[in-house]
Amino acid sequence: MKDLKNPIETEKQEWRKQQNQQRLKTWLTIFSPICLLLIWQFLSQSGLIDARFFPPPTAIISTFIDLLTSGELFDHINISLFRIFAGFLLGVIPGIILGLCMGLYAPIRHFLSPLIMALMPIPTLALLPIILIIFGIGEVSKVVTIAGSVFFPVVINTVAGVISIDSIYLDVAKNYGAGRKDFFLKIALPGSLPVMLEGIQMGQAIALLTIVAAEMMGAQSGIGYMIWTSYSAFLLKEMFVGLILISFFGYIFSLLLRALQRKLLPWR
Repeated sequence: MKDLKNPIETEKQEWRKQQNQQRLKTWLTIFSPICLLLIWQFLSQSGLIDARFFPPPTAIISTFIDLLTSGELFDHINISLFRIFAGFLLGVIPGIILGLCMGLYAPIRHFLSPLIMALMPIPTLALLPIILIIFGIGEVSKVVTIAGSVFFPVVINTVAGVISIDSIYLDVAKNYGAGRKDFFLKIALPGSLPVMLEGIQMGQAIALLTIVAAEMMGAQSGIGYMIWTSYSAFLLKEMFVGLILISFFGYIFSLLLRALQRKLLPWR
């Protein structure tokens, strides 16, 4: 019995060790932003940094509450989130479909690769004047701008994911008479998921960067618009509220995508 207990006890100790390590990581994740805010508060109140340019976090929180209770902040958040989600989906879905086609079929890949490689280095914001001419200054132009930024990392990572699939799976599928739909949904899509999701994660970060810049240039609402107008009027507390909101949404979106990745790829 003693010999049987040892492996069980060892397993329990290993599990407790992993749990403690996970708790430590969680506390470190929580502590790092709190530590930054405390240092910022101290430096601002002590006068070591200019409170006019770097107001203390307590003042920023007070401004955030005022904007929240007035309802102004909800309007900016709602329109920005709509633009982000619409542009993200408009970039991700075609990127995945085209990436799967390029990965599975070499002629399509060789035909489209030069175009994608030529267009990818051009910042989407540099194309904003052309986008505005084509789609106008309404919501469509903002959504298209975000979609263009998200599209390229998704399509490139999807192609790389499909190409990295071991050819033996494709050969087995051919031998068993798999149809085109089976190649897409049962081989290419699940096989490319690990690399594809990294591209989607990258696209999410780029979407947040793009929405701020797009709203600064050609919008009358949104978080980016609020940041720019607050800076122009030297309302730096409102500006920092917008900046912190963008970083908060970026963190939340990243956590959601990581959770999706763990759900779809439990072995990683």
